[in-house]
Amino acid sequence: MSDGTATTDLDAQLEKYRVELTGYCYRMLGSSFEAEDAVQDTLVRAWRSHDRFEGRSSLRSWLYRIATNVCLDMLTAGGKRARPMDLTESTPLARAALAPRPDSTWLEPMPDARVLPAVQDPAEAAVARESVRLAFMAALQQLPPKQRAVLILREVLAWRASEVAELLGTTVASVNSALQRARATLAERDDRGADAAVSDPLDEEQQKLLERYVKAFEGYDMTALTALLHEDAVMTMPPFDLWLTGPADITGFMTTLGASCAGSRLLPVRANGLPGFAHYKPDPDKGGFSAWAVQVLEVSEGRITGFHCFLDTQRWFPLFGLPLQLEADSDQVEQGG
Repeated sequence: MSDGTATTDLDAQLEKYRVELTGYCYRMLGSSFEAEDAVQDTLVRAWRSHDRFEGRSSLRSWLYRIATNVCLDMLTAGGKRARPMDLTESTPLARAALAPRPDSTWLEPMPDARVLPAVQDPAEAAVARESVRLAFMAALQQLPPKQRAVLILREVLAWRASEVAELLGTTVASVNSALQRARATLAERDDRGADAAVSDPLDEEQQKLLERYVKAFEGYDMTALTALLHEDAVMTMPPFDLWLTGPADITGFMTTLGASCAGSRLLPVRANGLPGFAHYKPDPDKGGFSAWAVQVLEVSEGRITGFHCFLDTQRWFPLFGLPLQLEADSDQVEQGG
């Protein structure tokens, strides 16, 4: 076999693991872009040192070991990614002010297609979706890095304790202890949105709820929107640390500070194992519609419990494969991850 063919074969072997490794690094880091950087670094390191890989473990285990080390190195440098409700108290509408924080503060959204590999087992697919939901991701960020790795490998990826111990260079007892502590920390959290269970594909009731939501939002019908929101629904808008609770404050914000969103268009996306939309706002200067936010919705018991708007469109829309502009007469087509 020529060197060129061997290189191509190795590239193809490594590339097979990109999506699942991205999912792992995303859960570890809480950042879409840092996760993709970590995976690229992992694959480059693997490619460069493959001649020293002696097959004592599977290629997959070896890649996870490299990825874990890359993530642990990255986590020593930075703080914990968070949602607005992890950092501040809810703000009444009367005191609402838009104060941005740096990008590195925030838990970031991620298209499903980049982190959820195709699997045949419905139960396995459900665990994977639940483990990238915003509430679970925010909870993971509260764990020390090694506990985070142990929890993800054991609970999400179903590795055996002995496999995790080998990967981390520690003992089974140490792995079991870390898992116990991680579970205890997660059990103490009262997470909004944690019960946001949606099926894939959406069931008929969920689909109808989203159709009603699109009609209410695009029509800027606050009465109809109020009927779809849970009484404890939460609205967030990173990079701003403001968050609002309850239909009255959410719709009140939309008709005051957010009034320019009237007449918007929504295109469906899937993000963080949840339904979402690319939100385009009318553009009075260019005509048509300009990218405004990626919305991620949490749904429970037939109501919307979380309404999370990620506003950095120059970053998010390309990540989701979405255009930054829509023509005035453009058809609504499903795009993005």
